[in-house]
Amino acid sequence: MRLRLLPSLFLALTACSAASAGEEGVKLPIPVVDSTPAPGEASAVFAGGCFWGVEGVFQHVRGVKSVRSGYSGGDAAHANYDDVSDGDTGHAESVRVVYDPAQVTYGQLLQVFFSVAQDPTLLNRQGPDVGTQYRSAVFYANAEQKKVATAYVDQLKAAHAFRAPIVTEVAPLKAFYPAEDYHQDYMRLNPDSMYIAINDRPKVLALQRLYPERYVASWANGR
Repeated sequence: MRLRLLPSLFLALTACSAASAGEEGVKLPIPVVDSTPAPGEASAVFAGGCFWGVEGVFQHVRGVKSVRSGYSGGDAAHANYDDVSDGDTGHAESVRVVYDPAQVTYGQLLQVFFSVAQDPTLLNRQGPDVGTQYRSAVFYANAEQKKVATAYVDQLKAAHAFRAPIVTEVAPLKAFYPAEDYHQDYMRLNPDSMYIAINDRPKVLALQRLYPERYVASWANGR
């Protein structure tokens, strides 16, 4: 994501030329295997390219209470933007979604993730961002999440939901390190950013178009 620190005109041209074909989204079947609704809050961690866009999508999902950008998936016992951007920590830009299981299930979050938040057929890249830190991943926190995530990937593969193979990693959650404050709520706070307009706003629009029953216009808290 160091690319986005360059002048906005260069960024716009580069982002336009490399924008992901998956930004329009694809409507997917509901998960056959899903979590059991439970009272209280639950959390889920996903990685799918730049965390700005993934965060922005989930902030518009009904039942989501908060979304926070951060880093997960590496062996390094720390994470910050500069180190993760170098691509040698093993971490991926990720988001932690806190949600109400009575309003939205883990499987339904997976459906949104695979459908509009990112393109699960792209290996170590999304849009203009390239590197293992931009890989597609589901980081499960317990046995139930592992079961639901693995079953959904298998379901999508069996249904040939995508023209290319799914490369999304399903891996245990080792830790989640919150990103720096200036990365939080980025889409909401920077709606006129060229990067957001080209790469991320279409994902939110796809959520609204494909899953109107799941979409809410208000933003979930990013803190």
